[in-house]
Amino acid sequence: MIDEALKNMFADHEHNKIFPKCMRMADLGCASGPNTLFLVSHVMDTIEDLSKNLEKTDDHELPQLELLLNDLPGNDFNNVFRLASSFSREDRKQRKLKFFICGVPGSFYDSLFPENTLHFAYSSFSVHWLSQVPEGLGTNNKENICVSMKSSPQVWEAYASQFQKDFSKFLRMRAEELISGGRMVLAFVGRTSVNPCREDEFKLLTLLGEALSDMAAQGFVKEEDLHSFNVPIYTPCLQEVETIISDEGSFSLDKMEIVRVPYDATYNEGNNNNNDDGVLDKYKSAKVVAGNVRSFMEPKLAFHFGTSINVGHVFEVYAKKMADQFSEERTNYICILVSLTRKSA
Repeated sequence: MIDEALKNMFADHEHNKIFPKCMRMADLGCASGPNTLFLVSHVMDTIEDLSKNLEKTDDHELPQLELLLNDLPGNDFNNVFRLASSFSREDRKQRKLKFFICGVPGSFYDSLFPENTLHFAYSSFSVHWLSQVPEGLGTNNKENICVSMKSSPQVWEAYASQFQKDFSKFLRMRAEELISGGRMVLAFVGRTSVNPCREDEFKLLTLLGEALSDMAAQGFVKEEDLHSFNVPIYTPCLQEVETIISDEGSFSLDKMEIVRVPYDATYNEGNNNNNDDGVLDKYKSAKVVAGNVRSFMEPKLAFHFGTSINVGHVFEVYAKKMADQFSEERTNYICILVSLTRKSA
């Protein structure tokens, strides 16, 4: 979808004969691992391919590219810059495209960039994170650590309301920063059912909650701490997303679709998570998933439970539960992909 959005943006610029000398692109929620630069590299490959047609004309040059990597101030930007430095040295030797990488710490629910300066923005698996746990939740969701099938209608309403506020503000901030005709592509966790109590489509956190409940029953976790622990994640349905985009009004919805993503993203017919007969090794796959979830949940667990919790033990229990889940079914989660164009001001 990123390739398609960039292609359409290039076509519009070429038609209007106003192609920028410097394209500014933002990665919103970049994190600090190698996947950040994988996506950056893919975007640059696409731009170079699309620019070849422009180079054939006398009045167009290959644009320079400014890549703005955004995440919360607590993100390990030092690691991002180390990776970027090595990436830049190697990539500059191979590319004609001149590029510059910058870090922009801050919440994407606030203003991040000057008005009318971005040409393209994308966010990969970040927008489902809320700006905060919904206010007034208290212990009303004490049997869960997130909004789930077992949550009350009041809890669902609180989470849905917080997402509506946050996503509306996210769109409003990006509308100020993107030029007219600028594109934005979003990928985030969602659900297929309009009725949130119909099916649990994001078992990653549900199973973690069950693991913590088991540990609380065994005395490894304080029950009162568990009852007050809520994760600020909300998985909207397509209708919710479309309504918020329409009501906010700054963007045209070019495309929206659902993709099912396996919990173990490394899983395929020939990988190391299969045994000699080509059958999924549920235990190896469960450990991969547990490691992925630990990477973003460990800081939150440590902050809330403090030194009273053995995080390693938590994810050992969690991996066993995930393996049992794989025994029952090949589990996927729902990813919503959205492609938007900034309307003319």
